[in-house]
Amino acid sequence: MALAKLGVVVLDCPDPHALAGFYAEVLGGTPEGEAEWVDLKVPGGQALAFQRAPGHVPPRWPSADASQQLHLDLVVEDLDEAEKGVLALGAKPLAEQGGRGFRVYADPAGHPFCLCAC
Repeated sequence: MALAKLGVVVLDCPDPHALAGFYAEVLGGTPEGEAEWVDLKVPGGQALAFQRAPGHVPPRWPSADASQQLHLDLVVEDLDEAEKGVLALGAKPLAEQGGRGFRVYADPAGHPFCLCAC
């Protein structure tokens, strides 16, 4: 029996509204919240939250000195189409993108995420 259930995944960032807007465009949903904390209830999925973190320093990927600590795997049907979309929204590639079943990016606040072919 589980002792708890996952409530929300929270990403620290300098601008919660901007980062929530990025993920709303990628995953759907509408950002809601105050200046310091914004929730994004993703249709049919796990909620994300974004918390203002003054002095936020994005993780470096890959790096043993400044580990990523976590990343999001986002499942997509068409890697090429999804890549065009996230790049247009401000994501940056973090690795040489090739024929693998996944591609690695940083969101506008520097958090790593992967687009994964289903």
